[in-house]
Amino acid sequence: MAIAVCSRILLQGARRGGLLSSRAAPAFSSLFLSRGHRLGPSDDDMYQRTTVSIMQKEQDNGILILSYSPSGFNIDGNRVLGPCALLPPAILQWNVGCSKDITEESVSLFHMLEPRIEILVLGTGAHLEKINPSVLALLKKNGIAVEVQDTPNACATFNFLMSERRVVAAGLIPPSYSTALEVMKE
Repeated sequence: MAIAVCSRILLQGARRGGLLSSRAAPAFSSLFLSRGHRLGPSDDDMYQRTTVSIMQKEQDNGILILSYSPSGFNIDGNRVLGPCALLPPAILQWNVGCSKDITEESVSLFHMLEPRIEILVLGTGAHLEKINPSVLALLKKNGIAVEVQDTPNACATFNFLMSERRVVAAGLIPPSYSTALEVMKE
């Protein structure tokens, strides 16, 4: 029966000049394959689902600072006490006590890395503190941009740069305990 229907359609097209015209026409014409017809599961072998196979998942080597406190940092679930140096994927203790302890020697770790870091984010504690100009000059000479901020903003900046997949490192000093409540009580 299907053959009879297809033959009738083809003959009607031939009578109208569709198949015998000088215009190029597809070799196989059917109403079922026209643009107005959507294929569905009932169309059997003409209906195929598209599948996607992930060959290799993208590795996420980035680390994020989840929280900070006067005692240290929570970095990807790892509790770090005291100042730290973040050199993704490594987390190291950083032997500085305050912003005045940031010297050429204490930042030498950052400019000896390979591949070279683009940006070094320094968190100086609860407040923005000045860094020795000779330290900044040394880092600039080695092609490292430096962003000096208070620690809360430095944590946010580090997370943002990591999400952009930049080659970034951080040297962070935990913020000190706030005395704002004690002043208000007096």
